Formats: sequence, C-alpha cells, structure tokens
Amino acid sequence: MNLDYIIPNNWSILEEGFDPNQVKASESLFSIGNGAMGQRANFEEKYSGPTFQGSYIAGVYYPDKTRVGWWKNGYPEYFAKVLNAPSWIGINVTINNEQLDLFACKNVKDFRRELNMKEGWLSRSFVATLQNDIEVEVKTKRFLSLDLDEVGAINFNITALNSDAEITFEPYIDSGITNEDTNWDDKFWDTVKVSQDGEKALIEAKTMKTEFYTCTFMESQLFHNGNRVEIASEKEETATTIAFSYTQKVTKGDTFSIHKFGGYTVDRNHDKNELVAAAKTTLNKAKTAGFSKLLDNQKQAWAQIWDMADITIEGDVKAQQGIRFNIFHLNQTYLGTDATLNIGPKGFTGEKYGGSTYWDTEAYCIPFYMATKDQSVARKLLAYRYNHLPKAIENAEKLGFTNGAALYPMVTMNGEECHNEWEITFEEIHRNGAIAFAIFNYYRYTGDFSYIPEMGLEVLIGIARFWHQRANFSTNMNKYMILGVTGPNEYENNINNNWYTNYIAKWCIDYTLETIEKVKEGHSVDFERISGKTKITHEELALWKKVADNMYFPYSEEHDIYLQQDGFLDKELITVADLDASQRPINQKWSWDRILRSPYIKQADLLQGMYFFEDQFTTEELERHFDFYEPFTVHESSLSPCVHSIQAAKLDRMDQAYTFYLRTSRLDLDDYNHEVHEGLHITSMAGTWMSIVEGFGGMRIKNDTLSFEPKIPNQWKGYSFKVNFRHQIIKVAVNQSETQFELEGDADLDILVNGKVITISANNLVTV
Repeated sequence: MNLDYIIPNNWSILEEGFDPNQVKASESLFSIGNGAMGQRANFEEKYSGPTFQGSYIAGVYYPDKTRVGWWKNGYPEYFAKVLNAPSWIGINVTINNEQLDLFACKNVKDFRRELNMKEGWLSRSFVATLQNDIEVEVKTKRFLSLDLDEVGAINFNITALNSDAEITFEPYIDSGITNEDTNWDDKFWDTVKVSQDGEKALIEAKTMKTEFYTCTFMESQLFHNGNRVEIASEKEETATTIAFSYTQKVTKGDTFSIHKFGGYTVDRNHDKNELVAAAKTTLNKAKTAGFSKLLDNQKQAWAQIWDMADITIEGDVKAQQGIRFNIFHLNQTYLGTDATLNIGPKGFTGEKYGGSTYWDTEAYCIPFYMATKDQSVARKLLAYRYNHLPKAIENAEKLGFTNGAALYPMVTMNGEECHNEWEITFEEIHRNGAIAFAIFNYYRYTGDFSYIPEMGLEVLIGIARFWHQRANFSTNMNKYMILGVTGPNEYENNINNNWYTNYIAKWCIDYTLETIEKVKEGHSVDFERISGKTKITHEELALWKKVADNMYFPYSEEHDIYLQQDGFLDKELITVADLDASQRPINQKWSWDRILRSPYIKQADLLQGMYFFEDQFTTEELERHFDFYEPFTVHESSLSPCVHSIQAAKLDRMDQAYTFYLRTSRLDLDDYNHEVHEGLHITSMAGTWMSIVEGFGGMRIKNDTLSFEPKIPNQWKGYSFKVNFRHQIIKVAVNQSETQFELEGDADLDILVNGKVITISANNLVTV
C-alpha cells in the first residue's frame, strides 16, 4: 500500500486514482463530522471490497462486558464501546439493472476524492465502466451541517456517457449495524419501529443496556439535468431497513441526480417519544433550505471557525496541509456546544479506544480550545470533570481508597472507569495529575478564578486525597514513594517511583494546599460550603504536606539527571539510532515481555513533566534530560512528537523541532504508525497546534502576562496564528526577519516578547 498517496494542497485533502488497497485508510482520512455526529468516508453506493463502515452519534455508547481471563478486584465491569450507529448515507445505484460497485467495475478512471477543509465538505468523482459496458460519470458531494447539526446532505449525480440508460437510485437507511470492535459479538442495537411518511423514511432504534433512543431518518429530492422531477417511489422494507427506489430513463449525456437528506434525532436532545416528530421537523427544514443553501451556510460556518483557528504557513505546502488537517478534525469532533460531551481519541473516525474521554483532553486539548474559541468552551470541559467527581470517588473506593479520595478514570463515557487492561486501569494513575494541571492551566491562561471556588477546588481536594493515600512511607529511604505504576511511557508497567507520577503527585498536593488558602481568603462563603461538604481538617492538610515535602525522586549522580523510574539504568541502554529499522515499530514486531525489558520509551514521560512544569527547571536541566531520554524514545504514541517538538524549539534545535512537527502534523496523513485504517488520532492533533504556537511561537504565560519567544524553521518563509487571550484576540505573524503583533480589541495589551515588555494597541500593528 502506498502510504504517501495524499496530494499536498493548502486547503484540501486530495486523492487521485482508485486503489482498493487504500480504501480503508481513505475512509479514515476523509472522515467528516459536526460535533454532534460523524462518519467515515464510506461510499454511498454499494462497495463489495474491503471497507470499514462507520457512522457515529456523539455521546451514544454501549457497555460491552469486559473480557479478561483472570478477574481482579476493582476491574471495570464493562468496556465502553463507541457505537457504530444506524447508517443513513446508503444509495444503491443500478444502471440498466447492473449495480454500481467500484470493486466490481470493469474499469475505473479519473477517480478523485477531495475533503475541502476550508468549506467543510467531501466530494468524489470518477468515470466507471460497468460489467454491462455502460460507462457513467459520477460526481458526489456530502457534508454534515454545522448549522442544522442533526442533518447531513448528499448530492449524487450520474451522467450516462456512452449510451442511453435506465438509472435507479435506491436511498435507504439501515439499523442492522454491527461494530468492528466487540468483545462478545453482542447485538448493540434493537430496532423498535420502521416507518414511512410520504417520502420520509424513519427507523426508531435503541441501544441495548444503555437505552439511548434514536431516530434515523431520510428524505430525497430528484433532478434530471438540474431540473426537479417528481418520481413515484417503490418501497422496500425489512425489520431493520427501509428503502425507496426512483427510476429515470436518460439519454446519452443526460445527468440524473439525487439530493438525500439524512441524520439522527436522539433522546439526549429530545423527549424519546418526540424523536419522530423532531426528525420530520428537521427534514422539513433541510428540504426547504435545499442542498445549495445548506452548503452556503456550511461554508459560512467554517469561515467563522477558520477566522479564529487557522494557522498559515508560507513556503511549505505539506506542513500547511498538516496543521489545517489537524485543526479541521478537532473542530469536526468537538465544538463546545454540549457540556456533556468530550473529545474522543478517535473522534468520529473509528471505534478503537472505546470511550470518549482520556487524560489527552486535559493535557493536550484544553490549550487549543482555550486559545481558538471563547474560554467558556474550555470551562465546559472542566465542568465535565466536576460533574464526574462522584464517579471518580466511587472509582477510588473500588480500589480501596477512602475519605473522598478521587481517581479519575483512564477511559470513560459517564465518569466510570471502563478500561480493562489492569496495567492501565490500576496503575496509570498520573491521569489524575493532568486534570489538576488543567485547572491550574485554565486559570493561568484565562484569569478566570471563578471555576475554582464553584467547582475546581472540590476536584483538587479529591485528587490530593488520592495522592496522599497512594504514596507510602519507606523507612529504608525516609521518603514517600509511589509504587506499582505505569507512567505516560506505557512500555514500562508496574514500576516503582516513576518520576513524572511522583512529581505531579507532589505538585497536585502543593497546588491544592495553596488553592485552599486562596479560596479561604477571597471566597469565604464558597470555602464554608466546600469545607462542610468535604470535611477537610487542618490535621489532614498537614498529613498531605508531609507527603509532598518528602516525596522521593530517583536520581543519577553519574548522569546528573532524574531517572524515569527506579532501575532505568539497569536496562541495556541501546539507543533507537542503533536499533535495526526492521524491528520498528516495536509494538508490532516484539513481544510485550521484550518491550518491557527494553529501554525504549513510547512517548514523552519524564520530559512530559518538564513540559508541564517548564518554569521549575532551568534550560540547562531540560537540555540534559532531553539529550538523555529522547535517543531512547520510539515515538510510537501519537502524543509524543508534539512535546519533543516544543522542547527542541525551546532548546533552539530548529531542525529537530521541525522534524517532530512534521511527524505530529502528518502522523495520519503519512500513516507513520501503520494504523490509519483504524481511525485518526484526534486528541494528539491538538498537540500539533501546540507545536507551532508554544513551540515555534514560544507562547507562555509569565507573571500573568502573555509571552512570546518566536522562532521559525529554515524550511518556512513565514507563519501566523491567532489566540484569544482573556477576550482579546492577538494575531502573531512571524517571518525570517521579524515578528508582527496585531490586536483585535478595545484596550491596550502588554505582552512580553523575548523577555521585553511590548504594548500593543487595538488595531495597530507592532513589529519586533
């Protein structure tokens, strides 16, 4: 399979030439979404070749029973599955009684697929010769509306090229859907009712166990040479499908078209007894607007998103395409309109990593959403964790923790842990720290302290209680230690004293103690409420402080570095450069036993801590640790290259920073990890944005002030981005000789540029 077949382009993802071996990869890369639903780029017409069919509804999931050989106390009862939803996109096409199927055609030429990121639509065009020698030209366009987010629209056109023809369109909806990813091959959907109202088709279905009620719907309009035609339909119905067929005779050169509107109404947004009525109302709105008007609205909605979120790069088309691809998919996945949703690691592009929420949200995504949208969007993501605090306490109780200690899940849909690998579920506890860090980071960036007395302090108290109880005192070392953990580097399981975990535990406790005092002094009413609810005492806080002040950190005097964990130097320290390339990626070539005994690091671990807490380490300390650990890092996690890119830029290693940037921005486009067919790496895409804004742009908050230390790779002529900082929008444009700052707002703003204070006035360009 050609892993580099996507054509470089500033605003589009382009594929030319039909290759069945690339279909599954393209289904991922060309996926579309609108925050409320999404789908892989499956063909509308029948395709008998290898394909991964996938449509998804935000927040709808199934609790697939955990499958393990040996049950352990505290195991999650289920593994939440992102559900393949009923499909509404299908349009069977027959020409002179021969079905259109690209896998079965005699010949396919001029195949072109485009995902237009600027305007938010997906198109295909090709010329196909069927087995009956009829030659047709097909042009399709599809999008999921941002304006009416329960609706998607398809424009499917067929032109008869070499003879007159009888063409039949058979649009259908289908609830007889199965998941690619199941533990027990359970049936996930129960079809309640299939019905028709004129040209509207509706299927009511509910998920098993979780009982999410949905209505999948469709309605179509027909056109002959662009003119609307009314054609009597023939209905075909089964227990799980409903289809209408429309037949038209056309002469050679004529075009027969169908505009299909479809989508979902869900009981997350409507009364479950009103889903059909809501579907009909939505279809009427879509049909009244029509495909062209809906598409115009789509273009306008995306123009608004890009006005704030776009990053421009001059002189490097692959880099430009990469960053826009990442920004586009982040906005397709989550728009901040629903506080009960979060950012799943595959978004709407696949089923792997069941569950909607990982620590990726707090560690990587919140900075992107804070800076490219209103701060209320990031606040919703933090409120999501506050709303799950009772479940986090319950999760900790299952593992034996008490007194309101909270352990947030590694993977969740509703606050319950639903990850069923023990070395992750029980041991990758550093996730707690990322949630506390996000609270700190939100306040640091937005200046909005109100979240903390309203919600955040209770979260911090639960997390601090967990760390206090999880640490144990070593009489041998006269220090507190955290044993039996998995750090961010998942190629090390059940280790002792992972530096990152110990460091973030200490930091969480210190930050919580500091925040308690701040709320006590400035928000006494809130403090009384919180202290009454959590029953914190001076004695308990003193015990926390004792743990934080006496935390153990493994250290090597010989190398003058902190050790990733106890015993790291006992490994055979062969760098990645000296590893046979045929052994990569090691997660696909080696046994787990061999990986665990190796020095190889999946992703930034100790360096993740130095990224979070950069201001607590000197540049010289960062350099020593970077030089020691990066050569052992295989970057087989999507979350790894971005952190290393930011740190390489900080160290003025711009060639290395650029290489890491290109890897993170084109991770999926160039399929670095040989797994793009399973779906995209959505959450790491926010890290790509950070690579430019925090890496090359050097954006930080220093002394409550926005700070930049701009740098530029030699490969670029220039780049620009915008950030929304405390309700003021700053545009930063960097080229090889200077940086320009422009402020959209009504008040002056002081920023730091390379350590010097610069005042920007509203709508006035400042060049440094």
